[in-house]
Amino acid sequence: MIQDEAGLRRLLEETRTIAVVGMSARPDRPSNEVAQYLRRAGYTVIPVNPAYPEILGERCYPSLREVPVKIDMVDVFRNPADVMPIVEDAIAVGAKSLWLQLGVIVPEAVARAEAAGMAVVMDHCVKIEHRRLLG
Repeated sequence: MIQDEAGLRRLLEETRTIAVVGMSARPDRPSNEVAQYLRRAGYTVIPVNPAYPEILGERCYPSLREVPVKIDMVDVFRNPADVMPIVEDAIAVGAKSLWLQLGVIVPEAVARAEAAGMAVVMDHCVKIEHRRLLG
């Protein structure tokens, strides 16, 4: 699990495409705010949420397995109880990293993702870390 500044910085610098799982269309929701920040920072952001056909003018996919492009990072805004199937989908699509947002603490998800060769960050906000390290 990546926790040091150098590892976080390297992950953020190497990432280009981020699938935001659990992204909301509501601008007042943290997932939407983070996605907008990431887009402004130059990342390609792919919304993943079966409740919406489109978010921020981008097609929204019901699941990671339906995203037609290569995913570097899977950024998870879901309850911890919902994370393990997302990890399995992330592994299946060949994502390079898994980022579990603040409050999303699932040690077994970390272990599973790492065993599959993914870089993992848990209980950190990608926006906060990007702004602190690269902003």
